[in-house]
Amino acid sequence: MSTTTTGVLADRREPLWKRLPVVAHVRRAVGLQRGMLVAGLVICGVFLLLAALAPLIAPYGFGQLSDADGTFPRQAAPSAEHLWGTTVGGYDVFSRVVWGTRTAIAVVVVAVVLSITIGVVLGLVSGYLGGWLDRVLVVIADAVYAFPSLLLAIVISIVISGGQSSLTGGILSAGISITVVYVPQYFRVVRAEAVRLKAEAFVESAKVVGSSTPRIMFKHVLRNATRSLPLVLTLNASEAILTLAALGFLGFGIGPTAAAEWGYDLNRALSDTASGIWWTGVFPGTAIVLMVLGITLVGESLNDLADPRLRTRRRARRTQKGAAATPAETTEVRA
Repeated sequence: MSTTTTGVLADRREPLWKRLPVVAHVRRAVGLQRGMLVAGLVICGVFLLLAALAPLIAPYGFGQLSDADGTFPRQAAPSAEHLWGTTVGGYDVFSRVVWGTRTAIAVVVVAVVLSITIGVVLGLVSGYLGGWLDRVLVVIADAVYAFPSLLLAIVISIVISGGQSSLTGGILSAGISITVVYVPQYFRVVRAEAVRLKAEAFVESAKVVGSSTPRIMFKHVLRNATRSLPLVLTLNASEAILTLAALGFLGFGIGPTAAAEWGYDLNRALSDTASGIWWTGVFPGTAIVLMVLGITLVGESLNDLADPRLRTRRRARRTQKGAAATPAETTEVRA
């Protein structure tokens, strides 16, 4: 029995939890690659917990300006009552950052779900069917890809919400603008894989046994055409966060009474920097950087693990180590 077959059978004998996507990737990663993946997962996990437990973690609401003791002071320094101080509008910075995690994750979900659904389906149909439909879709994808994402986000924000700051309008404008910009990237990746895979033997076998075209596309080709998407997906998620922050910074995002949004808080903190008030801008900006960093680390690590050339190098190094250790082990046994 070959080594590859033995490895596959060993993987199938492993418990289900060890074969889950994230767990399997962590177990396969080594060295710096594992460190990057674990660090990215930890950062993303912290933000997910903040979003899920925001009502329990945040001491105040995102739009709260007073409590039983009275109105919050404006631009107050960090203290026991306000851990990260207050903004020029009197909002608690710590609470705004925690609640802003929910807004950011909502935009990520909308952008990723829409763009990956539309891009994968169009790329699969275009690459597998070919012909005039393929040429038309390629031209449209190239034309859409030329639009600046931020400019498109501003236009869509005005179209969707009339430039008014609202939770739904802000999330949809950022999510849809990223969707439109990133659909061509998913389209290109999946189309190239579909063009390559439709000439493979397993597709020809499926045609011989009488499988329908939709069944071949969405069961056989789709399964093998989406292995290179993790990096594009994480770039999409990171861009969604940055675009939402840019919209809020420019005044086309979500207002403070509709939801907490880090870009808006950064905009309001501009005037504080000249006065030496650092806490109103440092913490929202750090949250943006850390969330984008965590997603990027996960994406880069998953992309490296999906690269067969890197797996081959690791396997070769392990084989060399095993071959080097064999003579020593043999000497010990003879002794």
